[in-house]
Amino acid sequence: MKYKAIIFDWDGTLMDSVTKIVESMQISAKHFGLPVPSYNEAKNVIGISLLPALKKLFSIDDHEEAIKLMVTYKEHFKNHSQISSPMFEGALDMLEELKSRGHVLAVATGKARLGLEHNLLHSNTGHLFTTSRTADDANSKPSPDMLKQILAELNLQVSEVVMVGDTIYDMEMAESIGMDRVAVSFGVHESKTLMRYKPIAIIDSLSELTEIV
Repeated sequence: MKYKAIIFDWDGTLMDSVTKIVESMQISAKHFGLPVPSYNEAKNVIGISLLPALKKLFSIDDHEEAIKLMVTYKEHFKNHSQISSPMFEGALDMLEELKSRGHVLAVATGKARLGLEHNLLHSNTGHLFTTSRTADDANSKPSPDMLKQILAELNLQVSEVVMVGDTIYDMEMAESIGMDRVAVSFGVHESKTLMRYKPIAIIDSLSELTEIV
């Protein structure tokens, strides 16, 4: 077994939630009379924690203004969006296969803790993960803080773990501490962009991961 643990990003890697996130950002912009970002503009900030993502997307310096925007975003995302967020095809089978082999599975996500716990419950995947880090627990990606915390908790070395993600923020945080990384091609950032961070592989479906690790 090449890697004792596998750390997954969530949105855009395991869950097909990018469209719902973008739509929630656009609706929130309309609510506050802000310029509505295009799909690609909103998509490109997905992966970092929500507050810094909103500040970056809307060029907001005022912290309180950004907080109000974030609250509106969360309300819309939770209660008003008509777009569902299913797990990607093959995600559950892949996770169960890796778990059965003895890999320790973890999550490192820019989502809030409450959001992740909600997704774990409704996707029936919570029992598969040993630990997780969210925007409430660590510094935002691309800081490697989440990864360092998980390594410390699991008492593992960087060489024993691989990071799987769909954004440059996932790749950058793993690269910064010398952790191997696998990129997925079906999330936020394109393969040619992810390739700059020298992943050991770029996969087009989650089932391919079982052959790599």
